[in-house]
Amino acid sequence: MKAAAFEYLKPQDVPGAVKALAGSAGDAKPLGGGQSLGPMLNLRLARPKLLVDVSRLEAMRTIEDKGAFWRIGGAVTHSAIEDANLAGCTVMSDVARNIAYRTIRNRGTIGGSLAHADPAADWPLALPALAATIVIAGPAGERSVPAGKFMKGAFATELAEDELVVAVEVPKLSPGARWGYWKFCRKTGEFPEASAAMLMDPERKLARLWVGALDGAPQSLDALAADIAMRGTQAVSETSVSAALDLAVPGQEPVSRRLHVTAVRRAVQKGFN
Repeated sequence: MKAAAFEYLKPQDVPGAVKALAGSAGDAKPLGGGQSLGPMLNLRLARPKLLVDVSRLEAMRTIEDKGAFWRIGGAVTHSAIEDANLAGCTVMSDVARNIAYRTIRNRGTIGGSLAHADPAADWPLALPALAATIVIAGPAGERSVPAGKFMKGAFATELAEDELVVAVEVPKLSPGARWGYWKFCRKTGEFPEASAAMLMDPERKLARLWVGALDGAPQSLDALAADIAMRGTQAVSETSVSAALDLAVPGQEPVSRRLHVTAVRRAVQKGFN
């Protein structure tokens, strides 16, 4: 199939992009790398009257060291993050390196992935675990949303129709921080069947454990994370992880539950190895 007819606009800056979105009465879509939107257009699952190309906006293509955190523009590609040496946050490269295939990573953007909000995608899981913040631009200016509150459900986010993900702010990890990330894929490059991410950063008093590739948004396992901070890997028995998932994700079918239990345990073990 081919996409339905649409108009194309390449704004000069972020305010111009926001103005175009605001003036479209909900009939516009921002275009970043197009790795998700492109197929949706061709299948006519999305039929915007206007595409607003933000892929070349300089303000959204930069990676800046802000001291305590890195500010990564929404139009920065996965491969740019993969290749970057983000001091204090090299785990971002590790996550990016395992997204799909290099050809996809060369085009796909971090902001586009977040805005698309596929439940099995990597950034909607990794960024909440890293206590990151999503920076959104709209007609009223910029606002910030904790990454864990940005995604509301499958393909549903905090974004209004006239807003853009302009940046992601990722705090740097302390030297003693432990990070673990694990996902089960049927083959390399595919979306996972189950995934989990753990961050233990005693210096910043952070204990975070998130599980992804669910029917909806990734979920936090706060109580289990606190127990891991106290007891280490001894806290992640099959029974304890299954109990935590029962509270956060009730009603999972057995195979999916088993995969998620294992993903959580392996993410924790990886972080402590």
